[in-house]
Amino acid sequence: MKYLVFLAFAALCAGVPVPEDIPRDNSHYVKGVSRYLWMSDDEGELHLIDLKEEGNVEELRIARNAGADNEYWLFTRQNRNNRQLLRHNDINSVRNSHYRANRGLVVIVHGWRSTGDSAVNIMVRDAFLHVMDVNVIVVDWRRHAQTGYHQYYRAANSVPSVGNHLGDFLTWLIRNGGGNWGNVHLVGFSLGAHVVGNAGRRANGTPSRVTGLDPAGPRFDGNNARLQRNAGRYVEVIHTEGRYTGIMNPSGHTDFYPNGGRHSQPGCSTLGVSCSHSRAYEFFAASVRYNRFEGRRCNDIRQAQNVNCSGGALRMGNRYFNKSGQQGLYGLRTGASWPF
Repeated sequence: MKYLVFLAFAALCAGVPVPEDIPRDNSHYVKGVSRYLWMSDDEGELHLIDLKEEGNVEELRIARNAGADNEYWLFTRQNRNNRQLLRHNDINSVRNSHYRANRGLVVIVHGWRSTGDSAVNIMVRDAFLHVMDVNVIVVDWRRHAQTGYHQYYRAANSVPSVGNHLGDFLTWLIRNGGGNWGNVHLVGFSLGAHVVGNAGRRANGTPSRVTGLDPAGPRFDGNNARLQRNAGRYVEVIHTEGRYTGIMNPSGHTDFYPNGGRHSQPGCSTLGVSCSHSRAYEFFAASVRYNRFEGRRCNDIRQAQNVNCSGGALRMGNRYFNKSGQQGLYGLRTGASWPF
């Protein structure tokens, strides 16, 4: 009872008219019907969002140019923990950095209510730099990702612009700073998965590889701005909470469904919707370091959800820029704790 009173008070302070009987496990949720949903940020904190709230004209105008506020942070083995800021159309910011054209390029994009310092960026960045001498660019779009307590729609509306500006930046970077689209890997978590989808399309699908980590579901399931296979030469998606906060439907050339692709993942409590959502980038970081998750091809989505697949094998995730394999849906089981 104390919890329900606290929830109602917190919602009132945030200006959200929330009924007291909305459980945090989203068991109330019916897609296309329910108004409220608990959504996780990159740090695993749950926030209640209003799926039917819309922005005003000024907010929509700002969202259409949100990508102009992107920041591009470079990390390499020479500056693993100290970012260097690369600026679009400022070639000196590239020349004076540790960016090297003969290295591969990994780009990481966070999700809602997060920043370039969020766990997904640190974990994935460190995994790559541990096993490869690469350029890692973390995209910080906090000015539009860190919206109000319930204003998920503002961040969601900003995604196409954030992605398009990223695509333009990468095109400029490779053209002027050097590099090879065959050695470019875009990685995005939650809303960030749709950001890299838009970035890849903006670059005419030339990135060698695009990885979507539990792409956000609300406002993107069926939306043309979502991550799709036209974002790169090889688009891979890892689904871990497709029941509520993520998209369950196939979104790439290859879609992996570890432990059924939905809540609750091993090691997460029955209330751990956020834990299951975050498992996507934890699984991916582990795959970059160890490359031992083996999926089996499924005949359909039902087999994938039940982890009842017996087709050909394909490793989930990993570090390779030119990954390939038989397209389709893959199921697998993991452990409950790192490295799973």
